[in-house]
Amino acid sequence: MSNKNKNRSGIVYSTNPNFKREEPGDEKEVPGHIPQHDLRIWLDRLGGGKTVTRITGFYGDGAIIESLSKALKQKCGVGGTVKNREILLQGDHRDKVLKYLLDEGYKAKKAGG
Repeated sequence: MSNKNKNRSGIVYSTNPNFKREEPGDEKEVPGHIPQHDLRIWLDRLGGGKTVTRITGFYGDGAIIESLSKALKQKCGVGGTVKNREILLQGDHRDKVLKYLLDEGYKAKKAGG
C-alpha cells in the first residue's frame, strides 16, 4: 500500500447523523481499576508430562487478561498463553504468581491438591 493510502479508514459514507469518524490515536484506554476477580491458581500436567500453571476465574474485558498475562510471563521469565479466559504459564510458578497477584490487589488463592 502506498503512503498516500495509509490514512484512509475504509468508510466512504454514512447515513447515521450521529456518526463520528475515528481519528488515528483515539484508541480507548484500558481502565485503571482492578475488578474483583476470584482467581484460582492450578497446577496441571499436559501432554508429554509438561507442567503448567493455570490461572482461572477471569471475567470482563479481555484486554485485562492479556496485559496481566504479559506481566506474569515477564515476572516469572517463562512463556505462556491465554486460552478460554485462562492464563497458562509454562512450569510450576504458583508461589510467584500468587505473590504477584496479591501485591497487585487481586483476590487469588491456590486451588487443587
